[in-house]
Amino acid sequence: MRTHPPADHLTVLLVDDNATLLNTLQLSLETLGPFTVVCAANGVEGLERYFEVRPDCVVIDAKMPALDGYQLVRALRGDAVSAETPLVMLSALGREKEQLAGLLSGADVYLVKPVPPQELVAAIRRSVALNAADRVENQLRLLDEMPPESRRNGRDR
Repeated sequence: MRTHPPADHLTVLLVDDNATLLNTLQLSLETLGPFTVVCAANGVEGLERYFEVRPDCVVIDAKMPALDGYQLVRALRGDAVSAETPLVMLSALGREKEQLAGLLSGADVYLVKPVPPQELVAAIRRSVALNAADRVENQLRLLDEMPPESRRNGRDR
């Protein structure tokens, strides 16, 4: 079972293929932290960096080449080492369908870009506060709230 880090310091892995946004988010988090921020430029690199760093939270862009954010979230949730890691998904895709796909893939929080830095910090802190039971409860609640037609076509994004 994952132990929670001290509330005053977290290591956050940012995964986004937009270098400018990555730098902006890194600076914002380090300023508002205290956070140690590690960056990855795509999903494949993000997965590799996760196992090198073992961050307290991962912030993931939904749309990236090679391994997209949904796939990265599923990969992290599917591995015993990373399954309980807090995951925050960011995306410019704000439709309910994309948000639901992100949350059902296993993200704890789905934020629509542009995200004010304070909102991202709050989302990171909220997701770090969740435990495994909270995550399961959130997933079950989402499934219960889904319309029946979405359940049949849940893989259609």
